[in-house]
Amino acid sequence: MHRSTGGETATQGPRVAVLGLHLEANAFAPPTTREDFERQCLARGEEITTLARGGASHLPGEIPGFYRRMDETGSWMPVPVLIAAAPPGGPIAQAVLADLLDEMARRLAAALPLDGVYIASHGASSATGDEDSDGTLAAMVRRIVGPTVPVVASHDLHCNVSERLVESVDAFAAYRTNPHVDMAARAAECADLLREMLAGERMARAFLRLPLCPPTVTLLTAEGPYADLVREAEALMAADPRIANASVTGGFVFSDLPKCGLCVTVTARGGDRAAARAAALCLARLAWAGRHRHARRLLSIAEAVEIARRAARGEEAPAIFSDAGDNPGGGGRGNTAWLLAALHEARVPGVVLGVFVDPALAAEAHALGEGAAFEAVFNRVESEFSKRLAAPARVLALRDGKGVGRRGTMAGRRFDLGPSALLELRESGLRVVVGSLRRQCHEPRMLEMHGVDIAAARAVVVKSRGHFRAGFDEFFPEARIFEVDTPGLTSPVLANFAWKRLPRPVFPLDPEAAWREPGWAAGL
Repeated sequence: MHRSTGGETATQGPRVAVLGLHLEANAFAPPTTREDFERQCLARGEEITTLARGGASHLPGEIPGFYRRMDETGSWMPVPVLIAAAPPGGPIAQAVLADLLDEMARRLAAALPLDGVYIASHGASSATGDEDSDGTLAAMVRRIVGPTVPVVASHDLHCNVSERLVESVDAFAAYRTNPHVDMAARAAECADLLREMLAGERMARAFLRLPLCPPTVTLLTAEGPYADLVREAEALMAADPRIANASVTGGFVFSDLPKCGLCVTVTARGGDRAAARAAALCLARLAWAGRHRHARRLLSIAEAVEIARRAARGEEAPAIFSDAGDNPGGGGRGNTAWLLAALHEARVPGVVLGVFVDPALAAEAHALGEGAAFEAVFNRVESEFSKRLAAPARVLALRDGKGVGRRGTMAGRRFDLGPSALLELRESGLRVVVGSLRRQCHEPRMLEMHGVDIAAARAVVVKSRGHFRAGFDEFFPEARIFEVDTPGLTSPVLANFAWKRLPRPVFPLDPEAAWREPGWAAGL
């Protein structure tokens, strides 16, 4: 038993370790490297506490939220271990994961004895040699701290939950908003659950996975099938005090793993596994019954160009377009030119596109300087989806790419595009924000910092799947938000991919897919 007692802990509160691994792994993208973590967030030890309590930082939003709630609810001793976060990309290079887990294990073991642990992970990571890196992390924590120390975990709702992870933790909470604006709230919920367990509360869990992999564009929480499931989960928590948390996670299908699929994870107080199972079964049945609702028509590129043209002529209100097939927030490279080329060739005025990821082009713009005219070559080195596009251009603005978000998912958080530039394609007038680091354009400041007046644009194209909605909704109402069917590593059209590890049959790829309820359902 590793529970701390007496001495310093008695006067300064429980010793709680904080650690986490943030990566959304797209199996079709290049592997994630150590540099990817170093360029976004790799914080350890007391640096984590300093950043968490110090205002805007590059930490995942859960970490300041957890610290804030723990500070509000009593004395405690943070034991910060390691927070590693990288932008969505391919599976982690196995040696990198091994190094991260080894460092976490060493730091965690050196911190014993502990009273509790908070694991703040995205939940959709994998590695080139480990399909369940999040489960591996949770199991490692449990092995080190022992069976009696409370362990609580939070995940993104785009996570792929494993049985091993659920067995390794005492309580689980996932985001309930998409676009994600509740990271701090879910971390606070984890803090409250941990406080309950430190006071003696016992938790039980129930877990179900369905053969259902909804396209990412149907997992919004303002309305639709997934929103209804989240509201039902919240209603169950409100109606039954035994239900400490009910999480319905949509999963991240692009991980292409056996553990992909919509999952229901319920944590119940009093060690009441029957209550947890009943709630989980209720939610799973609703999800399966509504599986046919997970369908959404995307615009063709030609349709998007025509809408932008009408907006430019003043016949319709300004519009914003999601380049849905190339979302860096899901592992896309941020450099497909299909929509960019179509709008440029159509000579649609008043269009702004961001952020196009092309380090070589950004570097050339910086070398030439503001005001320079040159032949802008997008994607000098071509790949399957990222084709070359050349056009006469002018450098309008140059920035270092560093900023602090002001709305939505990035509000109050630091971001870094790397050296960046605003280019104007002279033949069409189309303006493009070009960045050096692969980042999703879901924050208005990413355009505004380059001098773009978003309110004056007639059409905006963002390399983002859905999170931009929470950042750009002050400019574009729901009726003027359009998702475009573009080629890329994050296409919502699941039939476009050559799946290798995804469990089949699975809906909607396989309309005949069936779900069998667990054997224990008959006894409820």
